[in-house]
Amino acid sequence: METDRALRLVRPGSRTAADASPRDLASLRARPTSVPPTPGCADPAAALPAVYAPSTDRLNAVRLLSLDAHGRVLDWMSWQDAACLYARGAVAWTLGDPCLQVHGGICRRTGVQSLIELHPIVAARGHARAHALDPTPALTNVALFARDAHLCMYCGHEFSRPSLTRDHVLPVSKGGRDVWENVVAACFHCNSRKGNRTPQQAGMPLLAVPYRPSWVEHLILSNRNILADQMAFLKSQLPRNARMSA
Repeated sequence: METDRALRLVRPGSRTAADASPRDLASLRARPTSVPPTPGCADPAAALPAVYAPSTDRLNAVRLLSLDAHGRVLDWMSWQDAACLYARGAVAWTLGDPCLQVHGGICRRTGVQSLIELHPIVAARGHARAHALDPTPALTNVALFARDAHLCMYCGHEFSRPSLTRDHVLPVSKGGRDVWENVVAACFHCNSRKGNRTPQQAGMPLLAVPYRPSWVEHLILSNRNILADQMAFLKSQLPRNARMSA
């Protein structure tokens, strides 16, 4: 089989390149490439034609939601990993309309090119491992700043990622631990002003109490390109007392 492969983002009801006329294709080549909008998401690109050739970088930014066969949320996965599950027949069930098409090689005997349609939510066969049922989100600055909405928890101003720091509410020198419940996002100025003191000692009250996000909250915070079907599913899995449930 030949190894020529193409990857395309699609939306329900849209035409594929095989359905397009030469005029459609000529018009597409004259336009900037773009990722099509997802149903339910407001996107100014909705006026673009129904045939797309988005860049590889944009496609690689798309993540599919991985579940186990019982519907428990595992993690985000790339379209490449998802395509392997489909090709191996390891997909138990899916949710949502197809969002990606992967075109494989052409069979020399039949002349037919293989096609896999990937769904936004994919449940794999088999049982989840014990630690995957309730994993603890890794504490990273990226995840921390996302939890705090890129706000300094002392002055309340919004900052870009390079302008934020990790502040230990109870300083490490005073026995504070590097855990979710003891860290907040802080701008350089506030972190320097607070120094080696507690918020009470520095007269700098916290705007929000630090907390450990659930695994589902972590997944929402860690992906800036969540599709509509994925967000609806994740929100349905949030614990009742989750900060993001509101």
